[in-house]
Amino acid sequence: MTLTSDFAPNPTQAEVLAEVEPQVEKLMQRHLDTRKLWFPNDFLPADEVMTQAQEDDLKSLPERARGMPDPVRVSLALNLLTEEGLPHFHRLVAVYMGADNAWQRWNYMWTAEEDRHGIALHDYVRGARLFDMGAFEKLQYQYLESGFNPVWNGDPYKLLAYTSLQERATQAAHAATARVAGRHEPLLQTIISRISGDESRHYRFYRDAFKAVLEIDPTRALQAALEIAPNLAMPGHSIAGYMEMADVVRRAGLYGPQDYRKIVIELLEYWDIEHIEPPDAAGREARDKLLAIPRRLQRLADLLEKRTNPKTFSFDIVYNRSFELMLDGREGATG
Repeated sequence: MTLTSDFAPNPTQAEVLAEVEPQVEKLMQRHLDTRKLWFPNDFLPADEVMTQAQEDDLKSLPERARGMPDPVRVSLALNLLTEEGLPHFHRLVAVYMGADNAWQRWNYMWTAEEDRHGIALHDYVRGARLFDMGAFEKLQYQYLESGFNPVWNGDPYKLLAYTSLQERATQAAHAATARVAGRHEPLLQTIISRISGDESRHYRFYRDAFKAVLEIDPTRALQAALEIAPNLAMPGHSIAGYMEMADVVRRAGLYGPQDYRKIVIELLEYWDIEHIEPPDAAGREARDKLLAIPRRLQRLADLLEKRTNPKTFSFDIVYNRSFELMLDGREGATG
């Protein structure tokens, strides 16, 4: 990979971010050219005057959603809580990427788009009565109050590596949940699929922005990715009960370590990590360690699956109903 920067050796990270701003502007324009702007009211209207068909559709929603399996409800809850954590991420992008620049303009637009996701899902679960809403709202409050402060030591490259991986992981989790939810309630599939499409475009932005940084400052970018990729902490990991909820999602076959491994491979190939030739030994070491991560992730995933036995779950957000879940997504006896 040939470096194209006009910088003197060892530019600051702030200088690198400023250097790639023209590319960021192009990525934003590409995003605008391909996005499909939509609003929650398009799917769940709440106007003073509505058609009879709209009124009937809303009234029938709780009955249509009644058969939604509890593992799908748990996945939806985790996805929704993650979306509700948007204030954490607006703050992180603002702090790490600076102000009065292209990054700030992206942050404002990205935040406006992301904000609709939590609203649409929250409107849906309330209208469908899928959750104990009192319990859910307390969980949401606790998550926001607990904050999200990853130890990135002020490194903006780590933020770009993180958002590349996290946006793709979120898109994958939404897409899988949409497929299963659609078997029970098509409107929910429609809403989540629209959200998943947004996440896919957001992923493309962060993925390509990080690639632009890699081309100018490979060693530090590789080192940042190496810090993030082996153990991606999803934004909701501070949610009370997160590990149990994530275990349900994994056992249900919606999102788990194997999916994350595929995402890492996808990004390593897209960034062409194998063919990057950093100018120093530190960069080459980081590159080689990054390329070894998929094998490590496979070993961990295999070990986790080997140790997985049927387990009973119960969550107050789904009315404390007990359900046993195998690894392949089959439910055992419920209580």
